[in-house]
Amino acid sequence: MSAYSKILVAIDLTEEAPQVLKKAVSMRDTHNAELILVHVVEPVGYAYGGDIPMDLTELQEQLDKAARQQLKAYGREYGISEENQIATVGRPESEVHRLSEETSADLVIVGSHGRKGFQLLLGSTANGVLHGAKCDVLAVRIQ
Repeated sequence: MSAYSKILVAIDLTEEAPQVLKKAVSMRDTHNAELILVHVVEPVGYAYGGDIPMDLTELQEQLDKAARQQLKAYGREYGISEENQIATVGRPESEVHRLSEETSADLVIVGSHGRKGFQLLLGSTANGVLHGAKCDVLAVRIQ
């Protein structure tokens, strides 16, 4: 039996996502595992501290739609079925923890910029995922 059978890969949909996806596909192929692709759209209100006195529902829906379209494109490119593509709204660390438990993932793969010093103290998504996960976490160094 392989060490990993279900791998959740959390990407941020930037130009750096393929680096993380290539490592995830390599791990999937090595372990003959199922790959689950996840992107978490942060609520628009978080970006502005919730202080905007207007309805941001339409903007949030556009961001969600764009994320789903990009996930589909990555899914086609990297051989990940649509049922294993998840776009959700929330705090990235919390949602990755929740989804890793719900899907019974035994490995989570995230990208990391390898920040040091003061930036590390401020925290990052990869750091947040690492410190709350109930399974192994692989942080892929972004070049």
